[in-house]
Amino acid sequence: MRLQWIDIAIVFAYLISMLVIGWLLRKKARKNKDNYLLGGKSLPWYMLGLSDASDMFDISGTMWMVSLCFVYGMKSMWIPWLWPVFNQVFLMMFLSKWLRRSNATTGAEWLVTRFGSDDTGCRGSHNVMVAFALLSCFGFLAYGFIGLGKFTEIFIPWRYIEPYIPFNVSPQYVPHVYGIIFTIFATFYSVVGGMHSIVIGDVIKYIVMTIACIAVAAIAMIHLHGENNTLNVPHGWYTPFFGRTLDDLDWSGIIEDVNRKISDDGFSMFSVFFMMMLFKGVFASLAGPAPNYDMQKILSTRSPKEASKMTGFVSIVLLPIRYALIIGLTVLALLYYDQLNLSSPAGTDFEKILPSAVNSFLPVGILGLVLTGLLGAFMGTFSGTLNAAQAYIVNDIYLKYINPKASTRMIITTNYVVGTLVVVIGILLGFIAKDINSVLQWIVGALYGGYIAANMFKWYWWRFNANGFFWGMLSGVAAALVFPYVFDGLPLYNWPLLFLVSVAGCIAGTYAAPATNMHTLTAFYRTVKPWGFWKPVEAIVLSEDPTFSTGNRFRLDALNVVLGIIAQCALTLLPMYIVLWMKLHVAIVSVILLVIILILKKTWWNKLED
Repeated sequence: MRLQWIDIAIVFAYLISMLVIGWLLRKKARKNKDNYLLGGKSLPWYMLGLSDASDMFDISGTMWMVSLCFVYGMKSMWIPWLWPVFNQVFLMMFLSKWLRRSNATTGAEWLVTRFGSDDTGCRGSHNVMVAFALLSCFGFLAYGFIGLGKFTEIFIPWRYIEPYIPFNVSPQYVPHVYGIIFTIFATFYSVVGGMHSIVIGDVIKYIVMTIACIAVAAIAMIHLHGENNTLNVPHGWYTPFFGRTLDDLDWSGIIEDVNRKISDDGFSMFSVFFMMMLFKGVFASLAGPAPNYDMQKILSTRSPKEASKMTGFVSIVLLPIRYALIIGLTVLALLYYDQLNLSSPAGTDFEKILPSAVNSFLPVGILGLVLTGLLGAFMGTFSGTLNAAQAYIVNDIYLKYINPKASTRMIITTNYVVGTLVVVIGILLGFIAKDINSVLQWIVGALYGGYIAANMFKWYWWRFNANGFFWGMLSGVAAALVFPYVFDGLPLYNWPLLFLVSVAGCIAGTYAAPATNMHTLTAFYRTVKPWGFWKPVEAIVLSEDPTFSTGNRFRLDALNVVLGIIAQCALTLLPMYIVLWMKLHVAIVSVILLVIILILKKTWWNKLED
C-alpha cells in the first residue's frame, strides 16, 4: 500500500468536511420541500454549473474514459457520444430555458404543464415517467458503486484490512465492501443537507479535482518530454479522424490484448458505430435531459436565462480539466505499462488503468489529492443521483398519492427514509451488476433508447398527448428491458429497432385518445415558446394576443448547436494535445475555439432571455 499519512490525512479531511457541511446545512434544508430538493432555487448559476460538472466527473466514467484513451487514443473523444455528451450543447442553446420556464420540481411534475392532470392518460404519463426516472437513478447508483469498489481495492489491498474484520469476504465481493463504506459518507451529507449540501460539497470537490488534474498532466509532461520518452502506440492513435474500420489502430507487436479489447467492445466497424452514435445522440439530445441530477440542477436555477448559462458553463469547466487527467494518466500508463497490474480472472482489465497509474506513479500529496478528488467524484455523482431519486419518490409518489397534505417536517422525514431505501437498493443492484461497461451500455444503449421518442415528441409536436407519452415510454422501456435477452452484441446497434418500437407506441397511443385540452396547450406554448409543429396552437395564441412573440429561433439555435458541438470537441482535444505537446495541433484547435467563442458571444450570449 503506497498511501502515506499525508495522503490518508487529505482523504479523511475531505470526508469529515462533507459530514460537517451536511450537518451545518441541515436546518436550511429543513425549511421546506423546495429548499431540500432544489436549494430554494436561490443558488447562483455558476455554482450549480460547477456542481453539475462535478457530478458528471464521476469515478466510474473516468475509469472507463481512461481505458478508452489508452486503447483508442484521440479517437476516444468520440465514444462518450454514447451518452451523448453533446446533449449539453442542446440544453445550453434552448432546452434548458424551455425546461426551467415550467417552474416544476421534477420532470414528472413538468408533464402537468404539458398535458394537464385531468384524465387517465395524464396519470399514466406521470407514473411511467416516475418509473423510468427511478430505473435510471438505480442504474447510475449501481454504476458508480461498482467503479468506486474497483478503484479503492487497488489503493487499499484487502489483506491489510482483513485481519480487523470479524467476518470472511469472498474476493469478488471485496470491491462491494469498499463501496458500502464510502456510500455511507455520501448518503449522510446528501440526505441530511439536501441540495445546498450537495452543491457546496461539489464545488469543494471541483477545486480539489482541478488542482489534482493539472498536477497529473504536469507530471505526465515531465515524464514524456523531460526524459525524451516516446509512446509506443499505433500511428492512428494520435489522430481523431477515422475510416470505415480501425485498421490504423493495430496493436499487434505492442500490446496484443488491446486488439482483443477493441474486438470485444464492438467498435471495430467504427464508421458504423459513429453514425449510430450520432443518429441516436441527436434524437436523445432533442428529447432533453434525462430525469436525473442534470435535470434537477436545471430546475434549481434562479431563472431560464441562468439555466442556459449554467448548462453552457458545464462543458467549459468539465472537459479541459477531466481530459487533462485522462491524457495524463494514459501517458503514464503507456510509458510504464509493464509496471501496472491489470490482470483479472477474465484477463486484462483496462478499467484498472486509472487506479493502477495513480497508485504507481504519483508522488505523496498529489496522490492524496487525486484520490480525494476521485472519491469526491463518486460521492458527488452518488449524492446528485440520490437527490433526484428522492425528489421523484417524495414529490411524485408520496405527496401526490399517499399524503398530499403532509407537513414540512413529515416531508423531510420521508426524504430521510426514502434516501436510505434508495441507497440500499442501489447497493444491491451493484452486487448484481457485472462491470462498469455492462451497466453503462445498458443505461445509454438500451434504457435511454426507450426514453427518447416520447420525450422528443412532447417538445415539438402539439398533437402528441399524455396517452401517446404513456404508451411510447412503456413500449420503449419494456423493449429496453427485454432486448438484452433477445439480441446479442452492443445494445447501441439494436437501438434503431428499439426507437421504432417506441415511436409506434407514441403514435398509436396519441391517436387512440383525444388531443390535449387546448387551454393547457396554449398556456404551455405561451410559457415555454418551443419551436416545432405548433401551428394550430400558435394560431389560437396569436388570435387572442396579436402582440405575442413566438421567439421562434430554430435556424439560429441549429447553427449554435453545430458551433457548440465543434467547440466541445475542441475543449476535449486541447488538453490532450497540450500534454502530448503537439504544437501545431494546439495552435489549430485554439484558433477554432477562439473563433467559435466570438461567434457564440453574438449569436447566443447576447440573445439570452427568460
